[in-house]
Amino acid sequence: MGAHFRGPSALLSLPAALPHRRRAIRSAALQIDPIEKKPLNHFLPGTRVFSLGTAGCNMGCFFCQNWDISKSKADQVRSTHISPEDIVALAIRYGCPSIAFTYNEPTIWGEYVIDICHAAREAGISTVMVTNGYVTREAFHDIYDHVDAANVDLKAFTEGFYGRVTLTHLQPVLDTLTWLQQETNVWFEITNLIIPTLNDDPREIRLLSDWILEHLGPDVPLHFTAFHPDFKLRDKPNTPPETLHAARRIALETGLHYVYEGNIHTSAAHTSCPSCGQILIRRSWHDVLQNSLRDGACPSCGLKIPGRWKISESPSSALSQDADKFADTFGALNL
Repeated sequence: MGAHFRGPSALLSLPAALPHRRRAIRSAALQIDPIEKKPLNHFLPGTRVFSLGTAGCNMGCFFCQNWDISKSKADQVRSTHISPEDIVALAIRYGCPSIAFTYNEPTIWGEYVIDICHAAREAGISTVMVTNGYVTREAFHDIYDHVDAANVDLKAFTEGFYGRVTLTHLQPVLDTLTWLQQETNVWFEITNLIIPTLNDDPREIRLLSDWILEHLGPDVPLHFTAFHPDFKLRDKPNTPPETLHAARRIALETGLHYVYEGNIHTSAAHTSCPSCGQILIRRSWHDVLQNSLRDGACPSCGLKIPGRWKISESPSSALSQDADKFADTFGALNL
């Protein structure tokens, strides 16, 4: 099972410049976010990301926090027709070095993702998938050969949870993570939303951590995040901070180097050197307070810290001028 779409080979020609127009999609959500909100802690830290989503999803998660769009059709939500080039123009206009496909599952609008990726690369803008990782082998490379980074939501580590709570399966998500590591240059991080009584068993956390270490290595960042009641799962309490702390301890004991906590205020949002322990990036919620990295390395012991730390070259002045003109037409979006 997974998301299928026809290979868009006929749609892959790059525009010569931003003024060229190609097909548009109805975007249900446009927002400028901190990159840390995706969450990505090792990809352009401290920058803003132009974020967009549409309607629909290929999972049926009872706890979806964006259910108002993910459980809707395109004609059931307020939406804006917008082309790939206009998305890039808006990102340039608002000083965002990256564009995120997020809020609902971007795999289901994969052709549009690819079109945006091509226009973004032409303009020196990076692209990010925020995804449930539920994609077929046939569609995987069609999409991920064109993106720069991803956060994959590994929702649990049991087939029972996936079957009962998401109406899908675990193995396709594990396959996607393996393909990302072995077959692409995509920088990726993993999120595990911990829901009390459903996926918070320490034994499951250890199995999840062991699998990541064995199949992906110790340097893939892992984010344990706190649940709040939403959609069809309002009978569960908020995740206690102590549950996140315990999960993080297990993952670190397993041998993972970069383990974070999210959706709570915590010192476990910081990035520390796994060799000498120095705090390298100090965060508060989604804000970067201090970044001590030097050319991607620890200034104390010199250890190279895995990640993508440098922003691509700024768009040319001609592209920026074009972006300003096109972005003016979307002034009512109040970004």
